[in-house]
Amino acid sequence: MKQENVWKSYSPEQLKELEELSVRYRAFLDAGKTERECVKETLRIAKENGYEDLNEVIKSGKKLAAGDKVYASFMGKAIALFHIGRNPLKEGMRILGAHIDSPRLDLKQKPLYEDTELVYLDTHYYGGVKKYQWVTVPLAIHGIVAKKDGTTVDICIGEKDSDPVVFVSDLLIHLAGDQLEKKARVVIEGEDLDILIGSRPLVSEEEDAEKKEKDAVKANILAILKEQYDIEEDDFLSAELEIVPAAKARDCGLDRSMIMAYGQDDRVCAYTSLEAQLAVDTQDYTCCCLLVDKEEIGSVGATGMQSRFFENTVAELMNCLGEYSELELRRCLSRCRMLSSDVSAAYDPLYASFFEKKNSAYFGKGLVFNKYTGARGKSGSNDANAEYFAAIRALLEKHEVAFQTAELGKVDVGGGGTIAYISALYGMEVIDSGVAVLNMHAPMEVTSKADVYEAKKGYLAFLVEA
Repeated sequence: MKQENVWKSYSPEQLKELEELSVRYRAFLDAGKTERECVKETLRIAKENGYEDLNEVIKSGKKLAAGDKVYASFMGKAIALFHIGRNPLKEGMRILGAHIDSPRLDLKQKPLYEDTELVYLDTHYYGGVKKYQWVTVPLAIHGIVAKKDGTTVDICIGEKDSDPVVFVSDLLIHLAGDQLEKKARVVIEGEDLDILIGSRPLVSEEEDAEKKEKDAVKANILAILKEQYDIEEDDFLSAELEIVPAAKARDCGLDRSMIMAYGQDDRVCAYTSLEAQLAVDTQDYTCCCLLVDKEEIGSVGATGMQSRFFENTVAELMNCLGEYSELELRRCLSRCRMLSSDVSAAYDPLYASFFEKKNSAYFGKGLVFNKYTGARGKSGSNDANAEYFAAIRALLEKHEVAFQTAELGKVDVGGGGTIAYISALYGMEVIDSGVAVLNMHAPMEVTSKADVYEAKKGYLAFLVEA
């Protein structure tokens, strides 16, 4: 089966739509470099499009009906949007699920230290990263600091042109003979991914000589943090601060056919799912866009897909519709159809030996489907029913959505998966889908604008037709 490059088929109107979507997508990436920022930006967009807070609906005692639009966010790191359909919820929903966390560096709880008049922040990498990719690149600090008095301080340093950036240093090539002999996994050790944030000592005539000599650079950094953010060193204990690339999302390629940005795994699927959710009108089945946290470390924790957040939210939704019972909730979840959306590895001819050409994802060939995922012998896999994928194929062809199928590399090389296997525990029909990406898990990832466009089209078609 030969699949044509979808760029060849676009009309001028479609190319205009594609570019407009790309602009909105890049803005979303720049506004949401952390899971908290993604939820915040999603909330802003949802409210502009008429979505109400489900918690406020519950408090008011309002009864929901077909056509109503509500959202539920949880801990600021996960969010679900619902557009109520005409059918009772016990008949199931049509769900677009994606994750909004990305590999990064997190600050440890006691991160701040001075060594030889240089001040560092100690980090703990999050998710699967090639550690050597994170050195010598401009980095930004994002997150919140929660203080003992209950207040929180938002931190974003390194994104404005006037902001300073931070970085992880690397050994100069002139002295790197031994380093270059090491395996890539240990060229940079995890404990060496410390962020350099200062080198200027605090100068104060009021301090005695002994104090001046001890950690004066650290003292200066603490003074800056106190002055600009009103936080103390102990406040790091209750902070969530993430270190991410400082670069903006950019058009990529001389033909501007691609997008290069941090965090496209998996915000490319999150954003296109959101766009589809906002574009859909009232359908027979309730439409849901579910964006969750912690996928990169196993979907664990209160805000990951393995939590009861989604199940509990659906229960509350059913209650607001006057439909709740434990049995009806179980029926609802088991009758859902879902696209578990996450990126797929784009075929890279520079590393051809790691791919199997017939079953790889390619730039410009549209939305990617992985009937099964997992590693090697399908370990940890969701394996979608053939009947379900046949139905998906039919609706995509009906709506003229370009799509392809793929596996993540050669069978014995590795593999991966997303949240589909967790949703499948309810008995719902679910298949992995997403967008092909180059440089997956690197500080800067690359996607094709055409594939982003087809993903939005495909997700909308799914909500309308599945």
